[in-house]
Amino acid sequence: MIFKDYYKILGLDTNRVSKEQIKTAYREQAKRYHPDVNIGNRNSEERFKDINEAYRILADTSTKRKYDRIWTRNVTTKRSSYSNNAKNDFFTMLFGIIPEDNIIKKQNKVPCKGENLETEVKIKLSEAYNGTTKSVSLRSVNGNVKILKIEIPAGIKNNDKIRIIGQGKPGSYGGKNGDLYIRVKILDDKNLRLIGNDLKTYINILPWEAVLGTKIKIKSINEEILVHIPSGTNSGQVITIENKGYRYKDGNRGNLILEVRIEIPKDSTEREKQLYGELKKISKINVRKS
Repeated sequence: MIFKDYYKILGLDTNRVSKEQIKTAYREQAKRYHPDVNIGNRNSEERFKDINEAYRILADTSTKRKYDRIWTRNVTTKRSSYSNNAKNDFFTMLFGIIPEDNIIKKQNKVPCKGENLETEVKIKLSEAYNGTTKSVSLRSVNGNVKILKIEIPAGIKNNDKIRIIGQGKPGSYGGKNGDLYIRVKILDDKNLRLIGNDLKTYINILPWEAVLGTKIKIKSINEEILVHIPSGTNSGQVITIENKGYRYKDGNRGNLILEVRIEIPKDSTEREKQLYGELKKISKINVRKS
């Protein structure tokens, strides 16, 4: 039987390494030669088995110490193989038994969890506020398509992830499947923009409404709200209405933020222009005074 240099298999040059170094080397090699990354490559599959076998022996202090005796004898004396008796001695020293080949192979297969997957689903602002159900399509390595129905809770935050256990890539050698992570992207609607747990919108008023004040009905995310615009309101002024914004998962709500924009009519009548002219004559206001 050919002597297996477990340190070389893991990419290590010496046996003077810590457990953490062995674990790091194992992860690098396992990732490189994983069957999911090298589909159909028989050599990579065999290499992956050797990597798992090497880690199982070297990660345990007791078996590593016993293996190091054999490693030193073979590596330092540059011997690459040993007899069938040496083969039996090798496994007897490590395990206290001489196993059959099929038992050895079974023991060498270390369970490995499958890779996690991540995807994104886009939902409307109203769907995020009220909660919704979405379908997500997953395509497997062999081309099959699986449809999953995802329950999205009310009050989910933008870019939150939903974890679906066991819906990632399959595990190997009896390992668990990976998980699926779904990132939720909340889209702003036509009039409302989500900022944290607050909702922001714009409200347009006319010049005389800004001067005299007025009351305007606006549509929030789930209701109509009567908003009082005080006299003397300027363009760009912000009005905050508490507890009328986006909802938290516990049912509480953020604020509704209104930014006022004064809109100048483009098609004023002659009478309206006349009144503006009269206002210009009698007004003592100078907004450009330094």
